[in-house]
Amino acid sequence: MVKKRVPDWLNSSLWSPPPPPPQDPVSRYDSKSSATTESASSSTAAAANDVVVLDPPVPVPPPSLIRAEPPKAELRDPLSSADENDNGSSAAASNSSSAEDMSRQAQLSQELSKKVLSMSELRRLASQGIPDGAGIRSTVWKLLLGYLPSDRGLWSSELSKKRSQYKHFKDELLMNPSEITRKLDSSTPLGNDESKSESKGLLSRSEITHGEHPLSLGKTSVWNQFFQDTEIIEQIDRDVKRTHPDMHFFSGDSLFAKSNQDALRNILIVFAKLNPGIRYVQGMNEILAPLFYVFRTDPNEENLAYAEADTFFCFVELLSGFRDHFCQQLDNSVVGIRSTITKLSQLLKEHDEELWRHLEVTTKVNPQFYAFRWITLLLTQEFNFADSLHIWDTLLSDPEGPQVS
Repeated sequence: MVKKRVPDWLNSSLWSPPPPPPQDPVSRYDSKSSATTESASSSTAAAANDVVVLDPPVPVPPPSLIRAEPPKAELRDPLSSADENDNGSSAAASNSSSAEDMSRQAQLSQELSKKVLSMSELRRLASQGIPDGAGIRSTVWKLLLGYLPSDRGLWSSELSKKRSQYKHFKDELLMNPSEITRKLDSSTPLGNDESKSESKGLLSRSEITHGEHPLSLGKTSVWNQFFQDTEIIEQIDRDVKRTHPDMHFFSGDSLFAKSNQDALRNILIVFAKLNPGIRYVQGMNEILAPLFYVFRTDPNEENLAYAEADTFFCFVELLSGFRDHFCQQLDNSVVGIRSTITKLSQLLKEHDEELWRHLEVTTKVNPQFYAFRWITLLLTQEFNFADSLHIWDTLLSDPEGPQVS
């Protein structure tokens, strides 16, 4: 299926400096010059005598060919369509949609303001789509994924505990073996000042135990584990750099984009090390991206600062519902991806037998050819990024989770 282009707002100047405006000879003509050309009044003719005519003169294009000026950046809903037509019908539809969004936003805000939230009501409202902006989606997703409890009074303590735990994970799991050995060595009391001064430099050969030697093949050797992780880390690096290359938020040379890439990389490495049975599988970066984007664009400064930590735990919660799909050893089991694809085929036959018959009987298309990516990547590759966020509003609001059942 052909992916739609990314909406213009996702590549706004917020993420990177805007490119220089294109030099287009047609752009010099605006509605005023066109109106002046078409006017037949004497005053217009007199004014035309003072205009310097280019040699050779460039004919004025007809009004239908005049290129409209690009809309100026304005403060509005970041996910509103940038391609809306300006005719009356689209304007009416836009007004109707805006009214619905404002109504739903008010209902969600009212629900989120309660001391103890009703998760059933929150799921009902979220399933209809969460309005963009105001940081509502960020909070609602954290609730739907179980990262935040329904009792608002517990939010502060839970967030503090989780964010501190993630910092501990990073300190322990993103440290290279040299730093680990040096940290262990620094915890050992030193006998004299000379030893203290030497400890600040390279470790001597006598100070390196056999288990911590870079060539050690011991199962408990931090170096052996480090080299085993290298291949996965390199794969994570490649995939992170390929994540939404058409969005300045994730891609580019700006410090902002690079910091976002570093955050994605940290999350995936920590997850891989904490889950040795699954580790990292290609495609996890695509599932991680929407979560991090939503939390990283939260207008709340505190939530913004801890977007990486919040994303990690929500990513873990999200994958817990279908993590077996990423385990190759379980592909043919009742919880594996093949079983899920079979369930999808059965659901298609039940709800649209004509389409099912066309795919599997007439054309003999194996469901795995189209359904595998749908299920494992939660439709992130089938729609543009803005639309996928709204689709996830519905997927995450299902109490059974985003899975085929």
